[in-house]
Amino acid sequence: MKRIYLLSLFIFFIGCEDNLEENDINGLLIVASEGNFGRSNGSLSIFKGKEKIQTINDIGDVVQSITTHNNKLFVVINNSHLIKVFTITQSGLKLPGIDIKTNNSSPRELIVHNNKAYFTNYNSQDVKVLDLETYYIEKSIKVNGLPESIVSDGKHLWVAINMNSDYSSANSVVKIDPENNQVINTYEVGKGPQQLLIKNNDLWVSRTFYSEDFTETYFGTSLINMITDDIKIMNYGTGTVCGGDLMNFNGIVHRTFNGGVVPLNADLNVEKLGKIGSFKKEELYSANAFENKLYMGITSDYMSPDTVFVHDQTGEVINTFIVGAAPGDFAIWKE
Repeated sequence: MKRIYLLSLFIFFIGCEDNLEENDINGLLIVASEGNFGRSNGSLSIFKGKEKIQTINDIGDVVQSITTHNNKLFVVINNSHLIKVFTITQSGLKLPGIDIKTNNSSPRELIVHNNKAYFTNYNSQDVKVLDLETYYIEKSIKVNGLPESIVSDGKHLWVAINMNSDYSSANSVVKIDPENNQVINTYEVGKGPQQLLIKNNDLWVSRTFYSEDFTETYFGTSLINMITDDIKIMNYGTGTVCGGDLMNFNGIVHRTFNGGVVPLNADLNVEKLGKIGSFKKEELYSANAFENKLYMGITSDYMSPDTVFVHDQTGEVINTFIVGAAPGDFAIWKE
């Protein structure tokens, strides 16, 4: 999840107890903890089964997101303007890794498409293209605003434009043709597009936006039919800043909502009776799902240590993991 920092008149998104049951993921769980803005104390925690096998501390200023591809882990470090690349093994990450400087771009999120990495950037307001053999940034795809989440449908890239250049809430998702590196369509989905999730022919969009004086936070969900281009928009009212994660859990799209995770129906309404988790809404910082397990990152004071709670399909807590400050993203790696 992504935190908000008020600096002067601008807003910058920089977005254990003993385990109860063996985590049966055949591989590694990697938890990225953002750390605290300006302190370069972002960290990675690596788990194999119920055991923490590695911790890498102080890797940069705000660990924004992580992505695995083959045997590589890409760590996007927002305020260090850096992407770190680690080789993954069954024993953890090989150190020291490779540093890719992004030239003050404020990188956000990264995906791999056709053996190239594409990552969004706030300061440079673009999607940069990274060659995975040379680690050279070879192209820049300009967008109109500050891009956040990026996903691929196998042919095209979809990017959420979270804010305008003046840091007011934007309202669009753009479709990019990676063959010619151009935006080919723009969809107005409501204010504050944040996270994206593709399921079948639908693109789900979580949204977070603010009142003009920034005293109130609002949230909602939108849906783009990628075949017909039809758009649905639903607003839920006021909410918390870190409330926009989307995930496919038990074959159903879920989102973070009021201190937990809830399923969404086809009309974008939240199914409150299906809610998993009963945390304080201001303490739920992130969530994701892998292999029928739901992971929720909890922080009460944005200081280390923090906790990740693992829930099974019935909603029961089956594991807890101790991690660094502000657990914001998760990844699974299998050899």
